Amino acid sequence: MSGRYKLKRLCEALLVSRSGYYDWQRRRHSPGPRERENRALRQRLREEFIRSRQTYGSPRLTRVLQGAASCNRVARLMREERLCARQRSKYRVATTDSRHGDPIAPNRLQRLVPQQRDQVWVTDATCILTGQGWLYVVALLDVYTRRIVGWSMGESLDTPLTIRALQMAIAQRRPQPKLIVHSDRGSQFAAAAYRQVLAAHQLVPSMSRKGNCYDNAFIESFWSSLKYEVAYHRRFATRTEARAAVFDYIEAFYNRTRLHSSLGYVSPVTFENQIN
Repeated sequence: MSGRYKLKRLCEALLVSRSGYYDWQRRRHSPGPRERENRALRQRLREEFIRSRQTYGSPRLTRVLQGAASCNRVARLMREERLCARQRSKYRVATTDSRHGDPIAPNRLQRLVPQQRDQVWVTDATCILTGQGWLYVVALLDVYTRRIVGWSMGESLDTPLTIRALQMAIAQRRPQPKLIVHSDRGSQFAAAAYRQVLAAHQLVPSMSRKGNCYDNAFIESFWSSLKYEVAYHRRFATRTEARAAVFDYIEAFYNRTRLHSSLGYVSPVTFENQIN
């Protein structure tokens, strides 16, 4: 209509002043404080989402913003920006072979709540599919700090692989005697060579009850994070490529950057620095 009628006539017909019309035009094209704040929040959310390797949902991103927005507001802005954290997969390859004649250690974790670092380590194995076949990964996690204290990777799941991970943890942490090392009943953890390393450093073996994965829930939770944040959304052409991705995830992201709700939304390394 503005092309057919003069602005003055239109304003008179609509009972508005020309100054009021110009003020409305200026406000329409100039965002208000709330919109400017939302734009800034969207930009920061995109940056933090990428920094989290597309793994953080609204609760963790709300923590990262440190009170700049509520969780509901963050969730709404994430939907508008189409920021969706990677989804977990329920698929899991079995890596435990408990059909062996080696000794089974008792479960020493029942009703035990660690009160300090290097009091209880839990360990387990998993595998990642590559174009060259499976890459097997063994890790040890400190239950109190949630830090991965030792790990190893190889083409086959055997006792030497578990020993390398254990020796790495021992060399890095130098634990005191009586530290409990908990695992499932797999043959790799029950083997004489593995038990000898534990005994040489006066570490105490512990094993889950038969068929009870919940006894090793802490390391199972780590595998779940590793799988859905690294493995399930990528195709690794070689084992070398997968090794590099797992190393980067453990040492650069999980231990040093990733926020853990059980630690008050700080990383394991930050948590350890706070308690030392």
